[in-house]
Amino acid sequence: MTPGVPLPLRDVHPGVAPGWWPPAPGWWWLAGGLLLVLVLLTAWFWRRQRRLRMWARLFDAHVAQAQPGPAQVAAISELLRRAARRIDPQADRLQGEAWLRLLDAGWKQPAFATGPGQLLLEGLYRREVDPAALEALRVLARRRFLQWMQRA
Repeated sequence: MTPGVPLPLRDVHPGVAPGWWPPAPGWWWLAGGLLLVLVLLTAWFWRRQRRLRMWARLFDAHVAQAQPGPAQVAAISELLRRAARRIDPQADRLQGEAWLRLLDAGWKQPAFATGPGQLLLEGLYRREVDPAALEALRVLARRRFLQWMQRA
């Protein structure tokens, strides 16, 4: 090699770009992790829906077993008090307006204190209960029952 004389270089040829398949191991790990998260979320959602349907069937069966009228109001009240214990252990000891305020807690409109829920206070002591009022109470109480049972 003499100074000042350029070296003979060959042309540089770029290598072949790697193909997209098969992916690198990191992509397999990422895909597996995403699949695992998807499976776990689906299982959690399915289990939650299954439990909610089970609680709804329990509520409906317990109310249907009672005789129409005051006995059904008592069954609804009993189920609500059981569910209330999941939220607050002392909640089932509340009486009157305090009980209705607890049932309305978290709702925009006080449906128990001023609506069909009033039947919980009076319905147990009547000889006959209006079927339409009883159905309105059942729908309202079922919604509150499922909300509380789903929470715990």
